Amino acid sequence: MRHHHLIQPAAAVCGTLALVAGLAACGGSSSAADEKVVTVYSADGLKGENGDGWYDKVFEDFEKETGIKVEYVEGGSGEMVQRAVREKSNTQADVLVTLPPFIQQADSKGLLAAYEPAGADQVDGADKASDGKWTSVVNNYFGFVYNKKELTGPPKSWEELLDAKYKEKIQYSTPGVAGDGTAVLIKAMHDFGGQEPAMEYLKKLQTNNVGPSASTGKLAPKVDKGELLAANGDVQMNFAQSKDMPNLGIWFPAKGDGRPTSFALPYAAGLVDKAPHSANGKKLLDFMLSEPAQQDVSAVGGGFAARADIEATDPNATELAALMRGVEIFEPDWSDIGTNLDGYVDAWKSATGS
Repeated sequence: MRHHHLIQPAAAVCGTLALVAGLAACGGSSSAADEKVVTVYSADGLKGENGDGWYDKVFEDFEKETGIKVEYVEGGSGEMVQRAVREKSNTQADVLVTLPPFIQQADSKGLLAAYEPAGADQVDGADKASDGKWTSVVNNYFGFVYNKKELTGPPKSWEELLDAKYKEKIQYSTPGVAGDGTAVLIKAMHDFGGQEPAMEYLKKLQTNNVGPSASTGKLAPKVDKGELLAANGDVQMNFAQSKDMPNLGIWFPAKGDGRPTSFALPYAAGLVDKAPHSANGKKLLDFMLSEPAQQDVSAVGGGFAARADIEATDPNATELAALMRGVEIFEPDWSDIGTNLDGYVDAWKSATGS
């Protein structure tokens, strides 16, 4: 509850000032810095379809504890970074949350200010910036979904998706726009052993692909209804969605008869440079990494706690651990991807005619 005490004295002082100096000190003309609000720009996936996601609980608890209201804007990871870039001369967001490599991209565009939230020392080195510009708040893995009703089991491999039965029954979100769409390129380049063979494969897959989608979150309902048989996603978001979508199954493609692979795709949060409510942004980042909020990552959000000292034993955590068993986890070279992303996306566009 320490955040609660932080604001008490300020509020008390404010009350006294108001008596002395009229309403100027605390009333309508107060500067943006005093406003009880914090604006979050985030990749989709952590807010529940029915108000029951991790963000819903964390934002509500945060407001109860601090009196600060969270204004929330969501979209694809790339989309949120682009919006923040456009607003650079008139910053609107206080906190930016995206999947990699977009958080690295945001940093390279000068959008982030260094701030290490309380509890960041418990976050693995690979899941935070060494200079404090961003810290993962929810860990997650890249994955795919399939329709459990129409298919007897998940497709085993990338190659299987080229089968005629998947014609216009596959869709993946747009690389360069959506974090999970970009992840398709990263995984394909890893599994096929480089850019060229990956693009060759994705070119073939185009025959069965429905076409672009700016948001990955919109694909799961289509898979659940059977409009699609398979789509990309990520474990946290799809696991949370599967609670309301009985036909949604999670799987990881393998190359040929190899082992299925995946990689960590955390939700990484950073304080926006020249944020209008910087102090509130810092409080929210502290709150997201606090022990109670991190305990809720699996129990409420269906994700993996970012802090290594959180021992999650809830039913979701057990189910998630079972889901990841036997999946080979590789670590992408995020600095390479951050630097060369535009080139990879251009290669994908020309390969697929997108």
